[in-house]
Amino acid sequence: MIQPSELPDPNKFPDADVVIFDGQCNFCKSQIRTLQRLNCCGDRLAYISLHDPRVAQNYPDLTHKMMMEQMYVVDQAGRRHGGADAVRYLTRRLPTLWLAAPLLHLPGTARL
Repeated sequence: MIQPSELPDPNKFPDADVVIFDGQCNFCKSQIRTLQRLNCCGDRLAYISLHDPRVAQNYPDLTHKMMMEQMYVVDQAGRRHGGADAVRYLTRRLPTLWLAAPLLHLPGTARL
């Protein structure tokens, strides 16, 4: 199982979008492992566990409760994408997911 310390760190990849996830959740870590494999360019995403103290410092608007409910991606403009919106955002960001982007951007798919 992947550990947060094995993933690209936001401090080492300042130009990457930041994926905030529950680093204590095995399901979440398996999804991050899959996402890391899909990040074929290698430098587009950095990862941080919501339990890391830097999350509260850098993203005070994201409450612990919010982050426990869904994964968040913080893009380079500072916009927060949570849950299904984060998945849709990643389909535009990662070339390996571009084929899925049109389907996930159809009207009515936001609730999927």
